[in-house]
Amino acid sequence: MTPSDAPAGPATTDISDAHPEAQVCDPVFQIFGGVVAFSGPVTTVKVFEDNTLVKQAVEGPGEGRVLVVDGGGSTRCGLVGGNLAVSAASNGWAGIVVHGCIRDADELAGQHLGVRALAAMPRKSQRGLHSGQAGIPVTFAGVVFREGAWLCADRDGIVVLPEAPAAG
Repeated sequence: MTPSDAPAGPATTDISDAHPEAQVCDPVFQIFGGVVAFSGPVTTVKVFEDNTLVKQAVEGPGEGRVLVVDGGGSTRCGLVGGNLAVSAASNGWAGIVVHGCIRDADELAGQHLGVRALAAMPRKSQRGLHSGQAGIPVTFAGVVFREGAWLCADRDGIVVLPEAPAAG
């Protein structure tokens, strides 16, 4: 196990066993980013083929949070690339989950940041193409993601609880 693979809290399997009420994402995400296991409070954005709100979010303080990006499942462009991954890692984000694509996969792998997405796609998003929303509940992969909920991801998947489990 390399340092980037080191668990960032309890394993998703342990959380799922201890919390049958936990929401578990459908197994549709690929692992990108330099950190495999990550967890933190959820912050949401809903966008479509326009990563303006993603850029605004990762340029702000992450404070160990996980940015959940509902990109509508579009595979026509990447919503998170190398530059945004650098910003997210530098600003203290624990991870990013994208219901859509990333780009610059090798650059993402070099950042101390957990990233999950449906796939990689070289085409960039088009800023100003669509409006989006931040801070609203978003639903994809069989899970409702709400601001402040707690997300944990590792090689086994992604689980979401209303709040962080008690340490123990």
